[in-house]
Amino acid sequence: MDSQKVFKILIIDDSALFKQSFKEILQARFPSVEIHEATDGEKAMQKIKISPPDIIFMDINLPGENGLILAQKIKVRYPDIIIALLTGWNLPEYREASIRSKADYLLFKGSSTQQEIFALVESVLPTPK
Repeated sequence: MDSQKVFKILIIDDSALFKQSFKEILQARFPSVEIHEATDGEKAMQKIKISPPDIIFMDINLPGENGLILAQKIKVRYPDIIIALLTGWNLPEYREASIRSKADYLLFKGSSTQQEIFALVESVLPTPK
């Protein structure tokens, strides 16, 4: 019986277009990875509780609770989940806030390349035996 763990990614962003594009890019490169989506912190926490992902890509600007506060909450309960915060603003304040939130990465929507995102996912993916 094969009990191989399914690798999961959660995308948390209130932009349906961004989530769909990001998901398509990830699915094309990592077809065996399960990719889930949430539009806000409340929905994200429900999904994480049911099935914790390996990586979360999360916008800083979310409706309700922002991604910085949500990242802190997730890290307290699920310290092994890798969190990559996403923002359109390359500001020093965001860098400092992302460090305080315990996020593992800060990616810029306008300048992070597909290769950088793929390398991040590959660094977390289990190596085949």
